[in-house]
Amino acid sequence: MKKDSNPQTLFIVLAFFAIYVIWGSTYLLNKIAVTELPPFMLASFRFVTAGILIFLLAKLMGKPIGISMRQFKNTVIAGFLFLSFGNGVVVWALRFIDSGFAALVISIQPLIVLLLMRILQGKKIVPMSLIGVGLGMIGIYLLVGQEELLQNENSVLGLIMIFACLLSWAYGSLFVGKADLPKNYFVNTGYQMFTGGILLAFMSLIFQEEWSSPTQWTGKTQIVMILLVLFGSIIAFTAFNYLLKTVSPEKVATSTYINPIVALFLGWFFLDEIVTNQSILAAAVLLTGVYFINTKKKLVIFSRFRRKQGEI
Repeated sequence: MKKDSNPQTLFIVLAFFAIYVIWGSTYLLNKIAVTELPPFMLASFRFVTAGILIFLLAKLMGKPIGISMRQFKNTVIAGFLFLSFGNGVVVWALRFIDSGFAALVISIQPLIVLLLMRILQGKKIVPMSLIGVGLGMIGIYLLVGQEELLQNENSVLGLIMIFACLLSWAYGSLFVGKADLPKNYFVNTGYQMFTGGILLAFMSLIFQEEWSSPTQWTGKTQIVMILLVLFGSIIAFTAFNYLLKTVSPEKVATSTYINPIVALFLGWFFLDEIVTNQSILAAAVLLTGVYFINTKKKLVIFSRFRRKQGEI
């Protein structure tokens, strides 16, 4: 039994590291790239390239990439919810909002996931989760209450669109947890990346964005795109899909609490973005919320242990 559980525990830990830290850095990378490239074109190139690379790697590893029509339709839906809308619009909003600020706003996602689980699945919200999400709400209130961070033109519109993305990601998390998708997480990621990237290309054409060749990009943007494709897309998104099938959706959603801390630091360090004392306080409150949500299961086990002791 231990032989089977230990490797899975290691994979879960590594997967959480990927969605916590690697994804946290993508806010900085996207912020750098979007100063040179149109947002939907940027996201489309990133995900289509990542999807193609995943299919090539799967072939080299001898893994079949064929899927059923039902699975294909589900990957298209997931690709749209997570990538075409959920990520593409966030990249668009980064033109008007600091990367760390955007990441902190997105940390409200666990609340939306829990509410959707209650509304759509009838799942009871346990007290510990409510405390964690409540702290997250307080942190968001402290964050968005800073007028100096919303003074840029269209910053309020960018904030509203990020909230729309939160709904898309939250529903996508529930959808993926129940949908018939390719069993191989790597192949599943490839289809979501590729189809989501194609949909982003159509969105780019609708908004009449000007496309350019990678050879025309600056060296900095080329490096950023490589990092986004390899780490932010292939590794982190595969880890995300793996976790959605392995642990509960609300625990996966806690990445939106850790990502902001990483994004806030990187944005301040590399882009001189504003980090106020109120932002630091908001980040501390959000991290406390993560503690309450992540320790929910341990507290249940502990209470059962105490009940057994009482019976003895």
